[in-house]
Amino acid sequence: MPRFHTGRVPRDSGSWDPVSVIPDAAPSPDRPQVPAADHTLRILSFLARQRGPTPARTIATALGIPRSTVYHLLATLQEHQFVVHLPEDRRWGLGIAAFELAGGYSRQEPLARLGRPVLADLADRAGESAHLAVMHGRDVLYIVEERAPRRPALVTDVGVRLPAHLTATGRAMLAALPREQVRALFPDAAAFADRTGRGPRRPRELRELLREVRTRGFAEEDGEVTLGMRSVGVAVRETSDWPVAAIALTWPADDADARADELAARAEAAAVELERRIGRARRA
Repeated sequence: MPRFHTGRVPRDSGSWDPVSVIPDAAPSPDRPQVPAADHTLRILSFLARQRGPTPARTIATALGIPRSTVYHLLATLQEHQFVVHLPEDRRWGLGIAAFELAGGYSRQEPLARLGRPVLADLADRAGESAHLAVMHGRDVLYIVEERAPRRPALVTDVGVRLPAHLTATGRAMLAALPREQVRALFPDAAAFADRTGRGPRRPRELRELLREVRTRGFAEEDGEVTLGMRSVGVAVRETSDWPVAAIALTWPADDADARADELAARAEAAAVELERRIGRARRA
């Protein structure tokens, strides 16, 4: 190993300054340079793959991260609303900020670009206006609208946000989320916005409504967003079965009630096609 020499400089002369001659270890390509950031991102990715909120000890075991570290990181993520803690269940789930990140991805166009031709075809076939929306906290954010000819203008323009619990798209996605996640988003009556005086106003009412959506296979709303208009919505799921978006059709409420089943079937077919385009296998 090469050595440094001090020559004839006396050690006590004050001119000699010892330096380390051992080179710093080369960084390992397998070792993250910022462990805390690596652990944080792995925790968020792990929670996103689960069907519901998860105990901290399960996260620690699955990822090989010390449990104390997991608790510290979860506490920080909770402060920034990326995760929520369900103390009665001793579990952790994704928070509102995580949903906003998902909406940000969608706003950057990939999902909208894939969905636009599907929505255009749906509006042509159904003769009604079609919409594609994503979750954005407790709201839905509309990223595609295809207006049908001779149909009235709606409030669901691209970029508009509406309360998820009042819309067909929002209800379709909420019904596809784990129940614990819905409870975290709508913990009490203060979380419920109102537009027309209709729709659920308490967690219990929302739970009952979403139970009906799961049984029926699609969501409905009648005058809760705009009086005189009705909508049906169907969730669009990705590979892990998570609802990444929802497709809806809207029509005047004075049309025949039988249209709901017909339009829901068309929206379902469009959702399956969009799922195929984003890489999810066709539903059984």
